[in-house]
Amino acid sequence: MTPQVEQTAYDEGGRARKVLVFGFSGASLIAMLMLCVAVVLLPTVVYPIFLMKVFAFVIFASGYNLLFGYAGLMSFGQAAFLGAGAYTTAILAAQLAIPPVLAVLVGTAAGALLGAGFGFLAIRRQGIYFAMITLALAQMFYFLCLRSPLTGGEDGVQAVPRGTFAGVVDLSDDNLLYIVCAAAMLGVLVLINRIIHSPFGRILKAVRDNEARVESLGFNVKPYKLAVFVIAAALAGFAGGMKSIVFGIATLTDVSLVTTVEVVLIVLVGGTGTVFGPVAGAFVVLALEHYLAPFGAWFALIQGLIFMIMVILMRRGVIGTLADKCGYRL
Repeated sequence: MTPQVEQTAYDEGGRARKVLVFGFSGASLIAMLMLCVAVVLLPTVVYPIFLMKVFAFVIFASGYNLLFGYAGLMSFGQAAFLGAGAYTTAILAAQLAIPPVLAVLVGTAAGALLGAGFGFLAIRRQGIYFAMITLALAQMFYFLCLRSPLTGGEDGVQAVPRGTFAGVVDLSDDNLLYIVCAAAMLGVLVLINRIIHSPFGRILKAVRDNEARVESLGFNVKPYKLAVFVIAAALAGFAGGMKSIVFGIATLTDVSLVTTVEVVLIVLVGGTGTVFGPVAGAFVVLALEHYLAPFGAWFALIQGLIFMIMVILMRRGVIGTLADKCGYRL
């Protein structure tokens, strides 16, 4: 028997449409293929290290977009999970000589574990109270990282080795590390797309739109909210671990409130509730930070004006606005 490559689903208007494996429709599949082509060509014109940072933040923002864009949970503590993954990976690789790839996986688990603890406390409240609990917990974690001798305080954990992938691929080569990071980023996008088109994803969107109605239908929403919180935290931990391997360091910046604001901005600029929004948002936000840095103190003003114009002209973000104009879901 040949594997099933497509199935019939229905949009919100009740119209039948074809959905490919992993939830990709025709338009989103084309967008994914275009992204793959861009990933191959970009290193010829853009510095690979910058691109790898973008990929890490795409993964970070994809998890947050799943949490906020699809489940409606506004968290101000995501940097804690990024930092947990970064510090765990850096400590294991630099101080305990654990293979970097394994260290990243343990860092992902550290982010998920911290997310489970934060989520268990936070999901008991809704709205602004939920956001404030995540913010308070993240600030407590920041203070812990600042004072703990394991994290190196303000110096961070430095000289993190890149090592090899599967004992064969030398990750000290920027080009080879780029391939691994790009594959990880594309894999996460496929995973996110599959999640949001699964029954679990449909319940998340229902909770976002009307939590009380979902509960009235007999669903206990707390396990779903906790599950998506842990998934977002795990992806943040994975992104943090990957970032520490790329740059060879884990610092307090990874757990700071500034990083949380940055990922929120990335999701809003790219477009909440869209698979490819974090990709566009990460490129726009990080490119502005990189190329406007020479303007010094004027950087914040110029960046603020650009974002203000974008919010006025593209209220649903870059990808959300594009999808609305084209009539497709991306």
